[in-house]
Formats: sequence, structure tokens, C-alpha cells
Amino acid sequence: MSTEAAPSSRVDGAVPGDSPGGVDLVRPVGVEACCTPASTAGSSLDVEEAVRLAARLKALADPNRLRVLSLLAADPRGEACVCDLTEPLALGQPTVSHHVKVLVEAGLVTRRRRGSWTWCAVVPERLEEIAGSLGGLLGSEASPAAVARSA
Repeated sequence: MSTEAAPSSRVDGAVPGDSPGGVDLVRPVGVEACCTPASTAGSSLDVEEAVRLAARLKALADPNRLRVLSLLAADPRGEACVCDLTEPLALGQPTVSHHVKVLVEAGLVTRRRRGSWTWCAVVPERLEEIAGSLGGLLGSEASPAAVARSA
């Protein structure tokens, strides 16, 4: 006696297939899948770029960190001491330092020690990369370069 499974002998010609959860689904022979795979051509993100972008967006996904970035970007000196950020944020120095550390680890901010003070500055290239990646996801007409060209 053979242990091989016999092909479907259903009258409709359907072939049984497996699906998650052990439920046996049937797809008629010769029927194409309903969807075609998404194209990987064009401006789609590769895996490494997606991981980098996600890490940077995660760092920005906190209102206090967005405010730190905003305060640093708005400072006329181009940088600010952590001690100058505590009052406008209404946060203690350790909390502000933690938020700055997260932004530094994401590559969005630089940090330098001057004696006992820590000075921070925005890394504009990283912000441009984020804007470019997000603009690329929306289409080339929404990218910062396209917006600048139209102005």
C-alpha cells in the first residue's frame, strides 16, 4: 500500500493546500493569486535604510525630544548647553540629559563637554536624510529637493 497522498479527486479540479492553523484551503488549479507582489524598484527603502530610519524616527517619537531638537535648532549660537534646556522644557537636568543621549545615539544631535557643561547641536544632515526618506516614500514630488526646486 502506498503512503503517498493521492492527488485531489474532487470534481471541481481544486487542489488542497495548507494554510496557517492547519485549515485545509482549496485553490482551483490554474487560478492565479489575486495580488501581485509589491515592486522593489524605485524609491523603496532597503532593509538597512529602513532600520536606520526607524531608529531615528523612534528617537523623535517623544514630545520632549522633539522639543529638545526644536530648541537646539532655534538657538542663534547653533548649539546650547543642557543647562539652558531644563527651564524651557520644565524638566530636570538628568531627564534632559537622557533625552539628549537618545538623540545623540540616533545621530540627530552632537554632544561636547566643555568643563563640567555639556553642549549640544543638531546634525542638519541627519534631519535632511529623514526628510528625504519620508519624501521618497511619498513620491519624488514631495521630496525636500523637489519642494526647493519649485520655490
